[in-house]
Amino acid sequence: MEKNDYTTLSNSNMKRDKLLASTTATILQILPSLETGGVERGTVDITEAIVNSGGRAIVVSSGGRMVSEIERVGGEHITLPVNSKNPIRMFINSRAISSLVLEKGVDIIHARSRAPAWSAFLAARHTNRKFVTTFHGTYNENNSLKSYYNSVMARGDTVIAISEFIAGHIRRNHGVPKNILRVIHRGVDIGRFSLTNISENRVEALARKWRLPDGVPVIMLPGRLTRWKGQEVFIHAIKKTGLNNLKCLIVGSEQGRHRYKASLEKLIEQTNLSDVIHLIDHCDDMPAAYMLADIVVSASIEPEAFGRVVVEAQALGRLVVATDHGGTQETIVNGSTGWLIKPNDAKAMAEMLKTLLSCTREEREKISTLAIQNVNNNFSKEEMCEKTIKLYKSMVSN
Repeated sequence: MEKNDYTTLSNSNMKRDKLLASTTATILQILPSLETGGVERGTVDITEAIVNSGGRAIVVSSGGRMVSEIERVGGEHITLPVNSKNPIRMFINSRAISSLVLEKGVDIIHARSRAPAWSAFLAARHTNRKFVTTFHGTYNENNSLKSYYNSVMARGDTVIAISEFIAGHIRRNHGVPKNILRVIHRGVDIGRFSLTNISENRVEALARKWRLPDGVPVIMLPGRLTRWKGQEVFIHAIKKTGLNNLKCLIVGSEQGRHRYKASLEKLIEQTNLSDVIHLIDHCDDMPAAYMLADIVVSASIEPEAFGRVVVEAQALGRLVVATDHGGTQETIVNGSTGWLIKPNDAKAMAEMLKTLLSCTREEREKISTLAIQNVNNNFSKEEMCEKTIKLYKSMVSN
């Protein structure tokens, strides 16, 4: 570090001491991009919470459609190519982040994905700043090199797990001690996903756009198009129901997976379900989309780290079917607020869907009430944000 850097670092540390006295802080969150997804949504939510608590929120990413949301809630976005996994680029990014930390007086660097986490980790050590990571998944560990690459997510001064399932994975694979590990479940915006805040006009507009006929049951599988989300299992399950008087919607962006999307289209055609199952691209109004569904399905063949779809659907009182593994086991009360079925089992899914389609109105209303209560009591955005802000404050005061 050059002499000018030491001077800047000293001045920055003095600024940080003043911030501590007023219980405010500058938090820098870093993630690959801000296109779409649960990681991105959580970043926006925490950005808003930081600003509302009197702090300064900076987000670093390669950009994307959700940058405007960061700015809308009062955050500052800085574009860097932190989506790159090239080691040289990651090192260059670390130098840029170090300069940014010193310039902006950042107190805590919070990394949410591996490639940017390595750059952030180096920057945090270079500038002597607190480093937080959030484990959003289990990450494949096929060899020692991959295991080392993943290990950066366990190098935080505090490591956040988004579910007990992920916390268990972290303990088994990375040996993170209990005093460093924190479980903070992801949360849903109860105001946004509320029966009373979704107008009929919004729902009707989507129904017209997607050409849904009146009086026909709708089954929806939301989630980006990727094989592990189980879209193929879902298609086979619909075929096994033997029902044709349905509309089934697979809602989610292909995110460059053109071949996989084409394979789904081919499978739908081969199973003679072209009039029943429709692929819908990214939807900007998911609360209204859920309201079109009689049943919402999460068919993931690999464990969900948390499973935002399942929680959002329960928040709106939808009937929910999900696969019995991962974080979903924590968010559904099986047989009460939703139903868990064996993963990768089209027959079990088909049987459950047929059972739920025959539910009476009274049964649906009872399930709906319990599901909404489950989310309000355990998985709200407010609780997630409160716990995260409390963690930030404890870290800058130590």
